[in-house]
Amino acid sequence: MSVDVAAPPTELDAPDDDVIVSRRHRPLSVARTAWSWIWPKLAAVAIVLGIWQFLVWIEWKPIYVFPAPATVFSELGNLMTTQRFWESVATTLRRAAFGYTAALVIGSILGILVSRIRILRAAVGSLITGLQTMPSIAWFPFAIIVFSGTENAIYFVVVLGAAPSIANGIISGIDHVPPSFVRLGKVMGANNYSLYRHVVLPAALPSYVAGLSQGWAFAWRSLMAGELLVIVLGVTSIGASLDFARQFVHMDQVMAWMIVILVIGMVADSIFTTMSRTLRRRRGLAIDD
Repeated sequence: MSVDVAAPPTELDAPDDDVIVSRRHRPLSVARTAWSWIWPKLAAVAIVLGIWQFLVWIEWKPIYVFPAPATVFSELGNLMTTQRFWESVATTLRRAAFGYTAALVIGSILGILVSRIRILRAAVGSLITGLQTMPSIAWFPFAIIVFSGTENAIYFVVVLGAAPSIANGIISGIDHVPPSFVRLGKVMGANNYSLYRHVVLPAALPSYVAGLSQGWAFAWRSLMAGELLVIVLGVTSIGASLDFARQFVHMDQVMAWMIVILVIGMVADSIFTTMSRTLRRRRGLAIDD
């Protein structure tokens, strides 16, 4: 009668010490990464608040013109308890999402066409750059007259502000795709569509994401200018509320709405920054980020 005796564990059966250590310290590394991302922003906020309070203490401007941080944040807290505040934020975010999406579609299609068609690039290539450098606010007199002061005037300027940056981003990315990538794709039998779909556009993605981020910045600035200039009756928004506070010289409300605009812009920028960092890490370009 034979008795099966389990073989003693060997070094191969033992768990890897590096794996155990990495699992044990994973929460600590995540917390450390989060803290390294948060503390510079907290330090910047603290510096700004310190300078702001210092200017109040030395009475740089009268208190009704330049209120203290505590007064402004107290007013911001009061605004956040009202329905009008959330309606204003929702209206502005809806306009931003619609306008930026339209600019994304138009700019992407235009960028791909210009990068592919040589005659089209010669015709409108410099025009796209000219539109990008043109201040968005210069379009509003034209847009207000053409669209009779409706929301379409705002959307028109938002698209004109963002689409050229997105188009230039994808054009620049395609222009900097290594020729060896294209030759390799052709050797492997890719046709024109497959070549752009699986080789050229993925290689151009980093520049495209940079164009998306820049396009958002132009779209957000154009939207804020539009909401200050184009007041749609019966519709509240961040820009309209900001202008309303300005007319009645409620500087605490003016600065509170400015903080809201700044925070939304920073949140959107952090999204694009995360996208860019993730893309670089996947391509081995930002291992230590």
